[in-house]
Amino acid sequence: MGTQENGAIVVSGASSGFGHRTAQLLAEAGHTVVAVARRSRRLDALAASTSTGRILPLSADVRDREELGKALDGLPDDCPPIVALVNNAGLSRGFGPIQDGDPGHWRDMVDTNITGLLNATSLLLPRLIGSGRGHIVNISSIAARYPYSGGNVYAATKAFVHQLSLSMRTDLAGTGVRVTCVAPGMARTEFALVRYDGDEERADRLYAGVTPLSADDIAETVLWCLSRPPGVNVNMVEIMPTDQPFGLGFAPGRA
Repeated sequence: MGTQENGAIVVSGASSGFGHRTAQLLAEAGHTVVAVARRSRRLDALAASTSTGRILPLSADVRDREELGKALDGLPDDCPPIVALVNNAGLSRGFGPIQDGDPGHWRDMVDTNITGLLNATSLLLPRLIGSGRGHIVNISSIAARYPYSGGNVYAATKAFVHQLSLSMRTDLAGTGVRVTCVAPGMARTEFALVRYDGDEERADRLYAGVTPLSADDIAETVLWCLSRPPGVNVNMVEIMPTDQPFGLGFAPGRA
């Protein structure tokens, strides 16, 4: 088994999408999961969605370092040692050319996708290094490497995640802590609804003619990466729908 055996796994952004399903699959596989998100009601529903009793809801905003730190320090005494972190919290806001971008949207993406990831990572790294067997899985995007029209700032934040993962892998050599970056392609979650401020019709158009990935696809990939033997580090995984080309432009009217 991988580093998570007999330890707890922190999953950020666990109230929906990839994080929600990852938390469920990990709990069903027998692991204790600390599920982090802002929406406490959704976290409670997540904890009740499995009969394992292994999901510990932790209401906190990854963008707020102090709040997140206090929440992690307040975990119950019977919580196993934290040995893995899935940095899943992230979002895309707005869509269009950079010259028409909304600075508020940019700030939301930078604060969550970059600062939030750094907060969770730096707060938990001492525990992971101390365990001698930690593992960090960062959820990036294929947008980090294959630019597409309209995805500018979001893609740039994910390029940060991609490069940081490689640098962390180098910095943590010899500590026993492994680092993996998972880069999904087009997937059907609440992601598009957030990007388009709840416009369901516009979100649906994004998937026209494509069978997108599901949250299950990504959660199963994360579980596989975490379950490799301690001597094996999966550096990078790209996963895309069969229908999706590398050229990520969208037909007129689709986006």
